[in-house]
Amino acid sequence: MKLKRALLLAIVAIAAVLAGCEPLTVLNPKGPQAEVQANDIMMSIWLMSGIVIVVFAMLAYMLIKFRSSKQGKDYEPPHIEGNKWVEAVCVGIPVLIVAYLSFVSVQSNYKVEATPPGYEDKEPLVVYASSSNWKWHFSYPEEDIETVNYLYIPTDRALEFKLYSFGPITSFWIPQLGGQKYAMADMVTTLHLAADHPGEFMGRNANFSGKGFAENTFDVTAMSPVEFEEWVDEVHQTADPITEDKFEELLEPGHLGKMTFTGTHLDFSPAPEGHEHHQSNDEDSEENHENHDEHEGHTDHSSH
Repeated sequence: MKLKRALLLAIVAIAAVLAGCEPLTVLNPKGPQAEVQANDIMMSIWLMSGIVIVVFAMLAYMLIKFRSSKQGKDYEPPHIEGNKWVEAVCVGIPVLIVAYLSFVSVQSNYKVEATPPGYEDKEPLVVYASSSNWKWHFSYPEEDIETVNYLYIPTDRALEFKLYSFGPITSFWIPQLGGQKYAMADMVTTLHLAADHPGEFMGRNANFSGKGFAENTFDVTAMSPVEFEEWVDEVHQTADPITEDKFEELLEPGHLGKMTFTGTHLDFSPAPEGHEHHQSNDEDSEENHENHDEHEGHTDHSSH
């Protein structure tokens, strides 16, 4: 009786705690990439729940049917060398489950790494999202705007984020729009997202990066394309331009509020993209080649 009462109290306590929880943001998608991931999560939950229910049902059946109290004192269980059907089921079913989950995971990875479906023919909005201790800098090259710790995006348009870091490795994550991706110091990673619905979302650094990690967050506001263009015009009329000295000040470790500038730091501190390094290497090679030709020309002239 006491055990039943304790179990009942535990169930009531758990229900009361869960009733006060907010819905998981990853299961409340507002974009196509996040919807793919939310569907995969729910599929995995239902599949694993089915496996757990079947296993516990079999365990209860075995415990009741083969409990020792039902057998005689002289009972000895039969000696069994093996059963090929039991072994096939025990091995085959887990293999099929793992194969199915692997297929779904690979298929989903290709979907979330590509331009969201339905947006292939639309020009994406390119945003350079860079992190520093402990803040986020968002550069809009096309709009010639830069923001700190907040992000405005238009709905119904593909978003192409170029991620990198001015400090330790961080992770760019907007749960309601898609999965996280790392931002590193010496390379640029690309993340494709889109927002189907207007609203306000939470973004954060999902990778521990020091004592200020907990507050390394940013606000995301999705709005209609018309409202986005109005915001761009307003910024150009009211915001101050960003300077190299001001940007160096922003990179100092610490927390800041929301800030807005015209221009971007990309003009004087470009992103560490690979093609830029290759281009500079090619230019160095051409310059060395020209110097070599000039040297040969002087040599030939002197020989005459």
